[in-house]
Amino acid sequence: MSEIDDYKKMMQARYGENKRITDSHYDQSLAVKCVNGTFVGKKTDGIIAFKGIPFVGEQPVGKNRFKKPVPFGKDEGIYEAYHFGKGALQPETPDDRGALAVLGEDCLYLNIWKNTSDTTEKKPVMVWIHGGGFTQGSTVNPLYDGFNFVRDNGDVILVTIAYRLGGLGFLHLSHLPDGKDYPDAQNLGILDQLMALRWVHENIAAFGGDPENVTIFGESAGGASVSLLPLIPETRGYIRRVIAQSGTPVFTSSTEEAIAAANELLETLNCKTVAELCACPADKIATTAGTILALRDWPERDGHILPLDPYDAYLKGEAKEIDILEGCNKDEMGQFAYFMTPEGFTEYFTARYNYRFSTMPPEDVEMAKVFMGNTLGNRFHKIFKFGDQVFFIAPVFRMSENHTAAGGRTYHYFFRVETSIPYFLSGHAAELPAVFNNPQDTFFSGRPYNDTFNHTVQRMWVNFAKKGDPSLTAEESPTGKAIQWDLYNADTKPVMVFDEFNIHQSVEGDYGIVDWEKTYPLTKYFIF
Repeated sequence: MSEIDDYKKMMQARYGENKRITDSHYDQSLAVKCVNGTFVGKKTDGIIAFKGIPFVGEQPVGKNRFKKPVPFGKDEGIYEAYHFGKGALQPETPDDRGALAVLGEDCLYLNIWKNTSDTTEKKPVMVWIHGGGFTQGSTVNPLYDGFNFVRDNGDVILVTIAYRLGGLGFLHLSHLPDGKDYPDAQNLGILDQLMALRWVHENIAAFGGDPENVTIFGESAGGASVSLLPLIPETRGYIRRVIAQSGTPVFTSSTEEAIAAANELLETLNCKTVAELCACPADKIATTAGTILALRDWPERDGHILPLDPYDAYLKGEAKEIDILEGCNKDEMGQFAYFMTPEGFTEYFTARYNYRFSTMPPEDVEMAKVFMGNTLGNRFHKIFKFGDQVFFIAPVFRMSENHTAAGGRTYHYFFRVETSIPYFLSGHAAELPAVFNNPQDTFFSGRPYNDTFNHTVQRMWVNFAKKGDPSLTAEESPTGKAIQWDLYNADTKPVMVFDEFNIHQSVEGDYGIVDWEKTYPLTKYFIF
């Protein structure tokens, strides 16, 4: 049996059917009464895990396909919360192991970890939203297991949530002949996240959490999600703080782009109506969308659920009451170079950039070409560094600049730790092993990071969630040394630099992180 087969077997063993409990043979000390049922967790070494809790009234199958999530209702039943639920349907690819879990349309579940040895009342709550380009990923992934996180940070409660992906979660349908009944299909995954946050708000107090102090955090598509959610009026009161790791509103489509992507998928599936699409097997929709719409079936700036210009919404102060911690990695495109190979990476992104350049005015195209012309190395290196800038680095700084200008509080970081994986360097997702500190999982690092470094990063994230300031006193710091992290400002642009053995505060100009003249102006184009 191959390594991938072994891993798939392990992933699928994490799924199980949580059954209704109809007798009194359960540990009532592990039971928590919620609006939609009483859920019984499992306790290991002082950590109680509640897995596979549904946060909707009905799963998005059958008549609910392409419909917004059904609100949860009252339920007096008692249920096991022993096993992870299914992952969202997605294509099986080697670069995301979430696809190796048991998958299904019935995937809207969340998981909760709490440390019973810490008796802090009304603990801050941290809600994790996984990445994967809005096409891949799963809370089942052991990289996101919360056991170690709350073992070492017992003063918070950790929640991980699922959402619909790809063609089942982000597909524009209202332009079709029978599409008027599907006005939300383009942003269902975001609405799933919103429903999960509503569940947390209404139920987390029963677990010892503070519903008034919830931090949402995520990486990549998760980072984009946590950047978009505060701009939805319905989230008011559900979110207090945001940690956005290598993800911003850049990962969105215009309505025109979303319609074009939907039409391409429909043509490939030989479907002309929503009814025909609903008759199509769900796994076929997911697999086909993942193949032909890679990095295009993303949330839509529709002016209905999401604003037409999220950056402008931040500049206008629509989320100024939300504290934000955000940042990026030194070599974001390294992950894509590794999985695609340098040759495939260069070919794919050259075609992608050329398409985008064909829609831009000549002066903006010239800025991009001058940047790449000034970048040392061959075509691969030039494409790589341009991608770092336009997909990740420049958009993160635009978020910081706009939020700060509106009166919001922002902390900015720059992650520089290099993995041992060829071409990956300090690539996209390289910070995840530090944030979750599951050292047995080296998929995005190739090696375990220094343990003190991991604990320091975690403690900064937790401190931010607790009080809106990630700085550490000497007593709080795993290194025994205080670390001061200043708020971002447009004049000096302070950033926290994460080197594995030298976490230190600096300013953007000392590292030349973003090209303010040639790539920062291109953030107006969103997806490249």
